[in-house]
Amino acid sequence: MCLAIPGQVINISDDSDPLARKGQINFSGIRKEVSLAYVPEAKINDYVIVHAGFALSVLDEEEALASLQAFDGLSAVENQL
Repeated sequence: MCLAIPGQVINISDDSDPLARKGQINFSGIRKEVSLAYVPEAKINDYVIVHAGFALSVLDEEEALASLQAFDGLSAVENQL
């Protein structure tokens, strides 16, 4: 099973080639550059699901925040072990 992580788009490169389009994504304070080639509709402040350096889909904010809350819960449980 692969893990895809939600993150918020904070910046998008101004590239005319849609296959080279990249964005800075905020993952709970950690920023990474990822490819936005698969989600040409992504805009700044959108949430996207990212796996292996590629944004795979755009999420609505409610869905993204629920996923992030679930990840925080897993982290809390892990810290108790």
